[in-house]
Amino acid sequence: MVRPTQLLHPARSPAPLRPAATVLLLRDSADPARPGIEVLMTRRSMTASFAPGAYVFPGGGIDAADRQSFDVASRRPTQDDTALTQAIAAIRESFEELGVLLARRADGSPTDDSDIALLDRQRPLPEQCRDRGLTLDAASVFVLAHWITDRDLPRRFDVPFLVARMPEGQQPVADESEQFEPVWVRPQDALERHAAGQFFIIFPTIRTLERLQHHASVQSVLDACVVDDRPLWTSCPRAGFVNGRESRHMEHEAPFGELALVTPDGRIAHHLDWQSEQPVALLRNVMRLTAPNPGFMTGPGTNSYIVGDPATGYVVIDPGPDEPEHIDRLWRATGGALRAIVCTHSHPDHSPGAPRLQALCTQAGLQTPPVLGLPSGPTARANSHFVPDRTLADGELIELVGVDGDTTVSHTLEVIHTPGHAANHLCLALVEDGLLFSGDHILNGSTTVIDPPDGNMDAYLNSLDRLDQACERHGIEFILPAHGYVLGDLRRSADHPSAPAEGGARVAIRQLKAHRLAREAKIARAMQARPDGTPDDWVPLAYDDVPERLWPVARRSLLAHVERIRSLGGFDA
Repeated sequence: MVRPTQLLHPARSPAPLRPAATVLLLRDSADPARPGIEVLMTRRSMTASFAPGAYVFPGGGIDAADRQSFDVASRRPTQDDTALTQAIAAIRESFEELGVLLARRADGSPTDDSDIALLDRQRPLPEQCRDRGLTLDAASVFVLAHWITDRDLPRRFDVPFLVARMPEGQQPVADESEQFEPVWVRPQDALERHAAGQFFIIFPTIRTLERLQHHASVQSVLDACVVDDRPLWTSCPRAGFVNGRESRHMEHEAPFGELALVTPDGRIAHHLDWQSEQPVALLRNVMRLTAPNPGFMTGPGTNSYIVGDPATGYVVIDPGPDEPEHIDRLWRATGGALRAIVCTHSHPDHSPGAPRLQALCTQAGLQTPPVLGLPSGPTARANSHFVPDRTLADGELIELVGVDGDTTVSHTLEVIHTPGHAANHLCLALVEDGLLFSGDHILNGSTTVIDPPDGNMDAYLNSLDRLDQACERHGIEFILPAHGYVLGDLRRSADHPSAPAEGGARVAIRQLKAHRLAREAKIARAMQARPDGTPDDWVPLAYDDVPERLWPVARRSLLAHVERIRSLGGFDA
């Protein structure tokens, strides 16, 4: 866990969560020329305290009475008390706001507008149901998603997004106080109108509509929701700035882990724009300077990390390519107080800048920092030749220690040998703050290439296991890759219920290993289908979910998988 002393922003407590429920009333389009589903939305009052003027799904806060109305509600065997309460609240809110009632008469037939005409939307609904022998149809309300309002907002809700089929024989009528202008809209149309500035919707609504637009029918949505009666996704988004504007992100999106590291309390303060002109502070003791070498294989560029502070001096991890301006910026960011230069491996976008950075210290008359790492092996390509000043040992500690006033400060990097992407690859764990500098072994946004003979798939997978063990040992929650944003998230807490129980770093490692093994199984099936084929025959079968332009790169990792499959006795060579 990151030390509080290293956070860039003092921690503050987000606003407390309020329980609420929202229901998406769905119907199938009646227009053959525009098939798909339609969802009922309504515009919030311009004076509303939350999302004024936005088009939303009906819903609101959960009342105490909702928890005391089980006797007038149907129930699925898999609906626990919490889920039943949420369904009752959603039904009540849709009735109060839009005059839509999900209920059945005593004979089991669904209610229609004739029943609703006898009800008073200002009186408690459960009481009226008891008087008229109606049963709220909670058993037909299913959970789609679970949203927790962003941590930066002053009003926050813990709210399931539920779905139900719109009952026939009913017409929505807005209450004209909280909700206005009920409208049936196809998800894709709502998104297009929002993009054109004609239909204001907020982030959770946008993301929910994006998921719904891929369903061809209401039944398709309901079938997806009833698999295990759990939400299809759970999210408490985070926000930063892109091009000077707020940009919100869910857990599966690339910037999320970085926002969790830099602003764990959810405040909007971090800029996500990629640039190479100046270092980006991630913590007080960690900066990232991205080399100006963006490309197909390097993404936004190679991340050089600067670990330390003025009291302890600095270690630079992966100085990157020999780009004079980039190396000069690294030098200036450390103030010349450079204690060591560590290269995670010898590839040309990681290690060639080390001699130039070292020389700047020497030329300034300062102590010459050693270049540390593992020498390239005989299997390395010619452009990946690398010989460090000193070879690091697996498990070795690189320690930065200094005194800041009356306090002794330390930053300790543990070396972890992780062959796989390259035979001489290593990762570094910042022990005191639970961070993992992963080099190219783990990337954000793509899987790394395993290119034999220097790359080895079996070694790569074994190294993933070693990194998982290191994460468990040091409580590592964030991974800082050589390309892309920080990966990971904080552990689950009372105010952070959507986070993984064990921290996002270990989840990311497990997902990466599962992805590799699933790809390997697909390659094995391709080999079985074309036993006399070549790698060029197997790539289209095993990577049919990958754009064809990426197949030449995928072919390299396929060769590594084939090598492993054969070593395990899967197929004869």
